[in-house]
Amino acid sequence: MRVVFLGTPDFAVPSLEALIENEYNVVGVFTQPDRPAKRGHKLMAPPVKECAIKHGINVYQFEKIKEEAGLSALKSLEPDILVTAAFGQILSKDILDVPAKGCINVHGSLLPKYRGAAPIQWAIINGETVTGITTMYTNIGLDTGDIILKKEIEIGSQETAGELFDRMALLGAELLIETLKEIESGSSTRTPQDESLASHFPMLKKETGHINFSKTPKEIHNLVRGVTPWPGAYFVFGEDIVKVLKVVPHDDIQHNSTFGKVLLASAKEGLLIACKNGAIEILELKAPSGKQMSAKNYLMGKKIEPETVFK
Repeated sequence: MRVVFLGTPDFAVPSLEALIENEYNVVGVFTQPDRPAKRGHKLMAPPVKECAIKHGINVYQFEKIKEEAGLSALKSLEPDILVTAAFGQILSKDILDVPAKGCINVHGSLLPKYRGAAPIQWAIINGETVTGITTMYTNIGLDTGDIILKKEIEIGSQETAGELFDRMALLGAELLIETLKEIESGSSTRTPQDESLASHFPMLKKETGHINFSKTPKEIHNLVRGVTPWPGAYFVFGEDIVKVLKVVPHDDIQHNSTFGKVLLASAKEGLLIACKNGAIEILELKAPSGKQMSAKNYLMGKKIEPETVFK
């Protein structure tokens, strides 16, 4: 079976490697174009491209695969099936009509919940304790195709999106191989998604990480975990944007303070901020142009007045 793989970030690499290790005939890889890195603005290859080159697989990069050049390149490979994992582009009907056995996608949620571009992060932000991987047949809708297989995974109470990404990428690779084996044997099933259970969440923006201290301690804790490592949680202190990397929620602390007000700022005892129905303790942070450090170390060199309110 001739396979064409479409993927871009680290999440997709284990799936590509699984195809290779299981001796599937990967005849080409499509990925996003190289992009400038944040520092130095040097062009950086997507992780999937680096993986494909390492294994001697031809790589194709188009801003829009659905345009004529991309479509022609895909047709020339004569794929039996397309496999996508976090590719980052919407596939047109013309693209989906090329492979005889269709296109299957490795998606990072238990569909139909958490359709969209950032299902792993949103699951943590929303306080889910269980998520999973779904393999599905891709259609022209956004994550609306028929489900093939699902597998659950528990979310650790302290787990960040970056940590969960790594575990789910491996789970996705495992489920992909199970799916392909079922398709090859003719035993695979197609289950239409229940639209009444569908939920869709948008792409993350930098502003998504802005901590709203009118939320509860648990909600803030989930936000910090869900946007780590990107786009990162933060609050505004004067003219500074301070990034927050680790917190502890305290719903046992009673106060009548304004949300965001500093309840405690001590190099010895730490940094405690008032929020709805409790307080949030900041353990690790990063000041502008500074390095990641504990809040206690930060307070050794930064005085915070008692009436300070973080925004």
